[in-house]
Amino acid sequence: MGKRWKYISIYRITVIVWMSLKFLLQIFWFQKRHRIWDQTTKDKWEDMLERQAEEYRKKAVSLGGLLIKFGQFLSSRGDLLPHSFIKELEGLVDRVEPVPFSKSRETIEEDWNSPIEEFLSHIEENSVASASIGEVYKAKLKDGTPVAVKVQRYRVRDIFRMDFKALRIVFWMVDRFTKFGKKADLPALYREVVRVISNELDFTMELDNGLHFKKRFQEFPNVYIPDYYSNLSTKRVLVMEWIEGEKITDLSFIKRNEIDRERIAKTLFDLCVEQFLYSGMFHSDPHPGNLMLKADGTIVVIDFGMVGEIKNEDANSIRTMIQGFILDDYDRVIEALQEMDFLLPQADTEKVKKLMKQTTDMYLEGNFDKLDAHMMNDMLSDLQQFVKEQPIQLPADYAFLGRATSIIVGVLSTVYPQIDLIQWGRPVIKEWMSGEDSSFSIYKEVAKETARPLLSLPRALIEYLEDGDKEREWKSYHQKNQLFHQFYLFYAFLSFLLMMTGFVILYFTYLSPVIPYPWIGTTVSVVGFVGFLLCIVSHLRMIRRVHHNRRNEG
Repeated sequence: MGKRWKYISIYRITVIVWMSLKFLLQIFWFQKRHRIWDQTTKDKWEDMLERQAEEYRKKAVSLGGLLIKFGQFLSSRGDLLPHSFIKELEGLVDRVEPVPFSKSRETIEEDWNSPIEEFLSHIEENSVASASIGEVYKAKLKDGTPVAVKVQRYRVRDIFRMDFKALRIVFWMVDRFTKFGKKADLPALYREVVRVISNELDFTMELDNGLHFKKRFQEFPNVYIPDYYSNLSTKRVLVMEWIEGEKITDLSFIKRNEIDRERIAKTLFDLCVEQFLYSGMFHSDPHPGNLMLKADGTIVVIDFGMVGEIKNEDANSIRTMIQGFILDDYDRVIEALQEMDFLLPQADTEKVKKLMKQTTDMYLEGNFDKLDAHMMNDMLSDLQQFVKEQPIQLPADYAFLGRATSIIVGVLSTVYPQIDLIQWGRPVIKEWMSGEDSSFSIYKEVAKETARPLLSLPRALIEYLEDGDKEREWKSYHQKNQLFHQFYLFYAFLSFLLMMTGFVILYFTYLSPVIPYPWIGTTVSVVGFVGFLLCIVSHLRMIRRVHHNRRNEG
C-alpha cells in the first residue's frame, strides 16, 4: 500500500507542501525566540538546519521523483542555501529502489512498437543502476554486441508532474510570506528548475548531448565517449555502447592495472578545462559514477542527461569581470554581472560595487606569501556568504558549473593527492584570460590603464570629497600604493619612449643629414635612460617597502 501512495497526486503534494511549511514555521519561530545572535544561537541555528536537511534527504529517498533531483539542484545553490543544508544534500545520491523489470519491458516494447526479442538477443532483468528517472540494464544486440539500455522509470513523468505542482505551491509560500522572496527571483528560479529537470525526462536530448560530446572529444587523448544507437533510442529508451571498467576513483583497480595516477588526473584536468572555461556545453554532473576508467587508463565519460552551457558572450563577460578586478575597475565588474543576469533588477549596484571593492581589498592587502588551502577556503566561504546576502542570483548553468567544478576537484584529489592545481592552472588561466580575439587582450587592457594613471586621480578626488570629513585622508594605504604604482609605471613608460626616440634621432643623424647635430639625439637618449632607471629603482624600492610592511603587519 505504501508504494501505491507514491503515485497519488494529493498524497505527494500534501507531503511535500507540509514538509516545506513545517520548515518555514520552524525558521520563523526560531527567529522570533532568538533576538540576540551569539555563538550559542548560531550553533542552535545550524543544528536546526542540519535536522531539516536530513529530514528532506530521507523524504526524498522515500518518495523519489522530483525531491531527489531538486535536492541535487539545491546542493549547487550556494547563493540560496546555508552551507549546513547544502552539505547534507550533497550526500543525496540518486539511487533508488529498482522497479520491476516487467514495467521496464512494457516501456521498451511500447516505444519500439515490437517485442524486445526483435532487437535484443538477451537482456538481464536485474538493473545495473537504478536512479530517480531511469533504470539501466545490460543487454546484447542480435549480433552479440553488448549494450546498455536505459529505460525511464514507471510513471516517472506523472510523478514529476505532481511534484512540479507541489513545488509551485512551495515557491509561492516562500515568495509571499518570507523575506527571501525580496532577495531572489523565485518565479525565474522555478522556471529554471522545471526546464533543467524536464530536459532529463526526454532521453532524445541526452542522446543529442552524448553525440555532441562524442564529436567534440573524439580526438581528445585518453578520453572516450560511448557510441549511441539512435535507431533504438526514444524519449523513454536510450541504447548505448556497453563499457567495461570501474569508477575513476577505484584506487585498487588503478593499482591492479598499473595505471599512472598523475596521468589520469592530468587528462581529467585538461578535459574539464576544455569544458569549464570555454564556450559550449559542459557535463554538469561529473561524479565518479559518471567517470569510468578502462584497464588501459582511458577515461570514459557517460550520462549526459545533466549538461550546462557557457555562451560565448558569457565567457567574454567573465573575462571582462576578472579584468575589472585586476584593474580595480568595479564599474566593469558590475557591467559584466549584469550582462550575465547575475544581478537582480532591485540590486543597488553602488552598494554591491563598494562591498566587492572592500572585500577584494581586504584580501589584496594581506600577505599572499602565506596563502594556503585554509586561506583559500576562507575566501571561498566569504564569497559564498557575500553572494547569499546580496541581490545576486546565479543562473542555473553557472550554479551547475560551480557544483561540477567542486566535484571534479574532489575526484582529482582522490585520484592524485599530490596534485598542484595552481601550478597546472597558471598557464591555462593565462591563456584563457587572453581571450579569443587577441593573445594580448588582457595585457592591452593593463597597458591602457597604466598609460592613463592621471585618470585615477580625479576619481580618487571625487571619492575623497564624497566620503566627508570622517575620511579626509586617503581611504587606505592600499589606495596610495596603487596610485604610486601607476605613476611609476606611467613615467617609466614615457622615459622608455623618450630613450627610444633618442636612438631614432641618432640613427637618422648618422645615416642622413636630416638632423645635423648628434648631441640632440644623445641628450634625449641619456635623459630617457636616466628617467627610466630612476623610475625602475624607485618602483622597486616602493614594492620592497610595501612587502616589508605587510610582513610586519602579518
